[in-house]
Amino acid sequence: MSNKMSRRKFLKVVAGSGVLGFGVMASGCKGKPSGGDGWVSSQYEGKGDFPVNLKGRVAISATNPSIERDDEKCILCGQCVDACKNVMGVYGNYPLPLKQEIACVGCGQCVMQCPSGAITEKSHVRKVLDALDDDTKHVVVQTAPATKVSLGEEFGMPQGTSVGKKMAGALKAAGFDSVFDTCFAADLTIMEEASEFVHRLTKKKDEIPHLTSCCPGWVKYCEYFYPELMHNLSTCKSPQNMLGATIKSFYAEKMGINPSNIVNVSIMPCTAKKFEVGREELEVDGQQDMDYVLTTRELAVLLKHKGIDLNTVAEAEYDSVLGESTGAGRIFGATGGVTEAAVRTAYYLATGSNPPADLLDWKPVRGMQSVKEAVASIPGVGAVNIAVCHGLENARQLLEGIKTAGSSKWQFIEFMACPGGCIGGGGQPKSMDAVEAKKKRIEAIYKEDTGAAKRCSHDNAEIQSIYKDFFGKPLSEKAEKYLHTTFVNRHDRLFD
Repeated sequence: MSNKMSRRKFLKVVAGSGVLGFGVMASGCKGKPSGGDGWVSSQYEGKGDFPVNLKGRVAISATNPSIERDDEKCILCGQCVDACKNVMGVYGNYPLPLKQEIACVGCGQCVMQCPSGAITEKSHVRKVLDALDDDTKHVVVQTAPATKVSLGEEFGMPQGTSVGKKMAGALKAAGFDSVFDTCFAADLTIMEEASEFVHRLTKKKDEIPHLTSCCPGWVKYCEYFYPELMHNLSTCKSPQNMLGATIKSFYAEKMGINPSNIVNVSIMPCTAKKFEVGREELEVDGQQDMDYVLTTRELAVLLKHKGIDLNTVAEAEYDSVLGESTGAGRIFGATGGVTEAAVRTAYYLATGSNPPADLLDWKPVRGMQSVKEAVASIPGVGAVNIAVCHGLENARQLLEGIKTAGSSKWQFIEFMACPGGCIGGGGQPKSMDAVEAKKKRIEAIYKEDTGAAKRCSHDNAEIQSIYKDFFGKPLSEKAEKYLHTTFVNRHDRLFD
């Protein structure tokens, strides 16, 4: 008989002994353990509320497209429960037992909090490497703004180092056929969303407040818990999928490439993007906009696998046609950035003039406050009341307040699932001081905006060109086909 003691049995013995204080906690102390509700010895007795064998961890479906757990590494610390419940407002926000599916918005905040590396993103690295080795495929990659100020951390650079041109050089060295900037698509998103918002504000008041839709974690959260607000969601696809759809239509046509031979890859700070690329609602003519998503961490793995060092790789420019971006597109990665970018162009659409200086440095929507409020005065439209919210537990409290009041005092609300916005996404480099890392990344993003030659999405020459040559105008029939989407009531999967 083996004398080996499993990790779980060891933890049970130690926790129950009171050596670490857990036994006291389990025996009636009213204090709250620092690791969340999971860190008590009673977690080892029988089954928990979730359909898993033990308490102390969130349930993760084997079919989850965003994240997965290696049970051999799980130490049942409860950190994932703490993140899911207290930061994201998912755990505990529905009745048990569960119905058709295990609730998960794919945000990956449990990944960021897991101390043992048991929970990780579901890797696409091997699939992307295989695509790069397939000579019959034209492999295109795009890079999100938040990844350009965080990838350097995986190569020993200081937090907040801006490495956009080095990323472009590294991706070309890795064998990608074209390297595009998701910031271009952020500008495209703003053209559509600002147009949609101005239309709603002046024509469709029943769809106010206008809720942003570029964060897939937030969108799925809304579909789960607030399906009655789905008609308030912007119908705009996220920048990732707008660019994906544009690559497989406009770009394919321009380059004479069969769309079925294009492999669309994105570099994202977000694990929920892996869920997003598989949404049937985002297909056009039966074809997915996007194929694979690599998180910032996964890109570092791929580059190191290929022997590419970001510190020494030659810089390169993003490819034209879909590569130009403005400062407005770059600030998408920070909480409040979508709002600020949208207001800049909404002002232009309403007045025909670029916004005043204070709206180009709009302090009320910046910073890490959980809910920020601001008022934008737009001639011809009036005073627009705006809220910016990040962290889904904060979103839950804000939305419950609106339900209780029966109306919203805001006309535009930006929601981001992750604290800090995309710069704090579940696919970002981990840090011993996450708050400082987010601060440095946000500073870098706004520095890029301030230093940009063009700071409004509508001033992007390639954006102007693609509307002239392909989409026609914002909200056109062609734009609706490729750049907009629908949503799904997921509420019944949990509650019926």
